Amino acid sequence: MKKKSLSVKKKHHSSILKHLNNKDILKVFKEFKKAIDVKSKYAAAISGGSDSLALAYFCKCISTIYNTKIQYYLIDHKLRKESTKEANKVLQILKKLKINCKILTWKGKKPKSNIQSIARNKRYALLTNECKKSKIPFLLLGHHIDDLYENFLLRILRGSGLKGLISMDKISESNFNNIKIIRPLIDIKKSELKKISKKVFNFFVEDPSNVDESFKRIRIRKLINVLELEGLDKNKLKLTIKNLKDSNNAIKFYTKNNIDKNSIFFKEKNTFFLNKSFFNQPNEITFRSFGEIIKKIGKKYYLPRGKSISAIVSDIKSKKLKKTTLGGCVIQKVSETVLIFPERS
Repeated sequence: MKKKSLSVKKKHHSSILKHLNNKDILKVFKEFKKAIDVKSKYAAAISGGSDSLALAYFCKCISTIYNTKIQYYLIDHKLRKESTKEANKVLQILKKLKINCKILTWKGKKPKSNIQSIARNKRYALLTNECKKSKIPFLLLGHHIDDLYENFLLRILRGSGLKGLISMDKISESNFNNIKIIRPLIDIKKSELKKISKKVFNFFVEDPSNVDESFKRIRIRKLINVLELEGLDKNKLKLTIKNLKDSNNAIKFYTKNNIDKNSIFFKEKNTFFLNKSFFNQPNEITFRSFGEIIKKIGKKYYLPRGKSISAIVSDIKSKKLKKTTLGGCVIQKVSETVLIFPERS
């Protein structure tokens, strides 16, 4: 490489990394780096919001310093007329730091109700499909600690179990394409990420849906502020979530133990054989173990509805079940053994 080219490259690197001289930005960057293996390959989901632009910046720093391979993807949902224009604007902003971002477009008919939930599922599907095509095992998301609190309270309102309440973890398995999700900014406040995006890009998109109280998530966001005034501050919420995660880890251990000890998987027949002891565990252990096996054999993104799993487990225990189907699987009782194998089309 010519001396001039080296000089230009060095100057560009310096312009990117100069913001790390700010002690507040450097502090967040250090937290970000703890979640990253610089030798791995990643995709980063960018939206144009302050959290995702902060994510993009830290990804660029990592790739600049360590030559880490990171692809950038932005979803254009086309739910609003101006979405494509905004997406292209974000691309232009990112190019100032030589970040090349690919737009993934949601094509087809859009929903009239339950918009945010459906859009979120579509977003994950588009992102993980792209990861799978590019053989990228990890997807980075810009979720922050405020998202964690909102998700926790939303799950409470839905009557979620323990696993659902702590579903937004720093590292988690995706229900889409077996891509691992990493949230390196999950312990950072949104207000901090806004300051970083303002400092680095002098830009971020404010989604108008963020103030639309027709969406439950926005009402929950405002409720959190009210709860703080009543004494349920965010530190207490964080401690509660941590304690629940510890309990969940214990259940995960015993769930795996139950599957390992009380079931046999015949790979050539793609069939699980569950013995009687499999169903003699505490309810939550049996429920999770059974659900995990259904998910594996049925090859579905999501577990079947909890009440459907519980009903079949109850029928097995009461010896009412002979044969049924659930989640793309056939569940059949043969003497004291339960067989689970794929449903034939």
